[in-house]
Amino acid sequence: MTLQIGFVLFPNVTQLDFTGPLQVLHRMPDAQTHIVAASRDAVPSDCGLGLMPTTTFADCPALDVVCAPGGFGVREAMGDAELIGFLRRQAAGARYVTSVCTGAFLLGAAGLLMGKRATTHWAYRALLPLVGATPVAARVVRDGNVFTGGGVTAGVDFAFTLMAEIAGERLARAVQLAIEYDPAPPFPGGSPASAAPDTLAAVSKRYAPIMPEFEAAVRAAYASIG
Repeated sequence: MTLQIGFVLFPNVTQLDFTGPLQVLHRMPDAQTHIVAASRDAVPSDCGLGLMPTTTFADCPALDVVCAPGGFGVREAMGDAELIGFLRRQAAGARYVTSVCTGAFLLGAAGLLMGKRATTHWAYRALLPLVGATPVAARVVRDGNVFTGGGVTAGVDFAFTLMAEIAGERLARAVQLAIEYDPAPPFPGGSPASAAPDTLAAVSKRYAPIMPEFEAAVRAAYASIG
């Protein structure tokens, strides 16, 4: 049977959170991907790229894999009852419930991370207990049928981890080669553990102003469960 994979979109989504895993997972044999949003209108990403849904929350078929990407739009999306309701309904019958980056908080707002180990973008990881999750500093974390990926580029690692789970490591290795996924960054420091102290301080300072409002939105969304 065809594996049904769905990605939810919302305004100001980070396109690589979505397009990275999409590029990997759509290569699985007998898989059909669905790009799901409130309507079929283009959804603006946080870098100006418009993304075209293939179906709507109302019309999407039952999914085997449901994925919530992240982005600066997550703060507002956590309060979107239609989107959160869609995630909750689809998760009830899905084989795998997944997220990338701050998309973890959309799962959390739907009550899907309670008691789960999870990861998200490093700057937001400390807020995961607010949705009942145990934060883990890793690029990919699995807890039962819940797979969460870290920030942005970790979505590709997440997708290959999930592909190996579903279709086997042999296929995952072949697709990894086909898309030449062989990371060799020009310099180290892509995580807080390896970043130079001054770089980490500068980037943390950029996130600091938005954290209070994001935390408030997480608390409000989680409080509305039930």
